[in-house]
Amino acid sequence: MLWVKAFHVVFVISWFAGMFYLPRIFVNLAMEKETVATERLLLMARKLYRFMMMLSIPAVGLGAWLLWDWYLANGGAMPLWLHVKLALAALAIGYSHACGSLLKKFEMGKNQRSHTWFRVFNEVPVFLLIGIVILVIVRPF
Repeated sequence: MLWVKAFHVVFVISWFAGMFYLPRIFVNLAMEKETVATERLLLMARKLYRFMMMLSIPAVGLGAWLLWDWYLANGGAMPLWLHVKLALAALAIGYSHACGSLLKKFEMGKNQRSHTWFRVFNEVPVFLLIGIVILVIVRPF
């Protein structure tokens, strides 16, 4: 099971790296006026989004495996910290999909949000990751 945990952590870190950087590209896209630069940023964003979503699949799959192992080992009992951690993981999945929706808006030229909004949006995965790590390591409740 340690191999499953190790690879789960590797894929989660890689997935979150994409979630940290993709919204930063959105900040630049929201500020950019030049067509050539916009096209370059969109290309980068598309590639990063695909890569990020590819990494999320094994991260979630291995997490489900770990959850199933926990469930079997503990007779189905799930402490509160684990419920909250799963809720934060679900929010991370939703955030990833929201990034895809925002990318589509940029591709269609229909973004209505400012670079300031994207700067705030960019911080969400940091708080998700902090919460998830604290819940898994400290298990405060």
